[in-house]
Amino acid sequence: MRIAIIGNGRMGKAVAALAPKRGHSVHTVVVRVENAAGRALTRERLSGADVAVEFTRPDAVVKNLERLIELGIPTVTGTTGWDLELSRVTDLVLQQGGALLHAANFSVGVHLFFQAARELARAFRGRPEFTGFIAEEHHKAKLDVPSGTALVLQRWLQAEEPGRKFPISSVRSGEALGTHSLTYQGQHETIALSHRTLDRQVFAAGALSAAEWLPGHPGVFTFEQMLFGASK
Repeated sequence: MRIAIIGNGRMGKAVAALAPKRGHSVHTVVVRVENAAGRALTRERLSGADVAVEFTRPDAVVKNLERLIELGIPTVTGTTGWDLELSRVTDLVLQQGGALLHAANFSVGVHLFFQAARELARAFRGRPEFTGFIAEEHHKAKLDVPSGTALVLQRWLQAEEPGRKFPISSVRSGEALGTHSLTYQGQHETIALSHRTLDRQVFAAGALSAAEWLPGHPGVFTFEQMLFGASK
């Protein structure tokens, strides 16, 4: 499979390094300085690419997705911070008969963590003596606050118990790859569930799994739907 990598940051580099080990080739790498408003995403440059993997910035992702969809290239994106545009981008994908998979986090463990957190939320439903809250920590260069993963977790938890707000606290410091936790605090006890990322390779492997799956699946998908099915 020939992969176009859009973005040459930490995740772009990790995907480029892992792709050949999984039998794929890197068709092209598009870097930020050449791609203002998606101008480097030309038909000539991307001709022959089977799929695109996009890890850029919140201010660049939508233009990139629009251009890739218009070119008919199945696209996997891990960029976060563009939720308000998702509906419009989804409409464009469906109009064009394209394929898009988006995720705030490509760790399989995180998505199992989500499922466990939802079970925990069901167990604590209707117990106001416990306060539920989310905490997340990432490296100092991460732009979006809260993290996309924390926001997804919050949405799932509020779906299980709409009466709780599940506030999020965020830390941006050092080189932490990502820690997320759900805590229920009672008067004399604490229950906590957490996930900590140890190596960025877990995200690259997940993104490549999504890129391997997406071609031939028109529509808009999440990583969770790929892993567990659309009913999850």
